[in-house]
Amino acid sequence: MTERTHLASEPVHAATRQLQSIVELLDILWEQARGQTPPPYIPASQLRVMCIVDREDGIRMRDLTHLLGAAPPSVSRLIDRLQAMGFVERGACPGSRREVLLSITPAGHNQLARIRELRDQLLHQALADMPSHQRTALTEGLASLQHTLLGQPALHLAQTGTTPSAGQPGTAAYSA
Repeated sequence: MTERTHLASEPVHAATRQLQSIVELLDILWEQARGQTPPPYIPASQLRVMCIVDREDGIRMRDLTHLLGAAPPSVSRLIDRLQAMGFVERGACPGSRREVLLSITPAGHNQLARIRELRDQLLHQALADMPSHQRTALTEGLASLQHTLLGQPALHLAQTGTTPSAGQPGTAAYSA
C-alpha cells in the first residue's frame, strides 16, 4: 500500500470505527426503549423480523429467510412466536400453495409504533443538544450512507428476481 492510499483510507477507517461505536450505543438505546414498552417483551431477533415484515407487507417466508441469512426452521420459529403474540400473520400465496406470505397485524403495528416512538424521543433529545450545523452535516452524511447501503445487493430480494430501487416498496433498509 502506498502512503497516499494509506492516508486516503485513514478517514474511512476512522468513520468506520465511529459508526461502529454509534451502532453499539444505539443498540443500548433500542434495548432500553423495548424494555419501556408494555408487555410482551420482544427480543431483538423478533423485533427485526417485525420491522422487515412491516416494511415488506406480504413478504414470502423464503425471502425473509434470505434477508435474515438464517436457516428456514429458525425463521419459522421466530414467526411462530410472533404469530402466537398476535403480531404477525401467515397467509397463503395466491400463485403457489407451497409458499407462505407474512403480514404484520394491527397489534403488531401498534407495538412497533410504541417502540419507534420511544426511540424517536431518545434520538430527538440527543439531536436537539447538538449544534445546528453539526445536525445538518449529520443528516447529509447519514442520507449519503443510507443511499450507499441501499445500493448493496445483499439488502435486496435479488434471489427471487426482485431488485427494487432505493426508497421503494421491496427495499430492505431495516433496523431493529
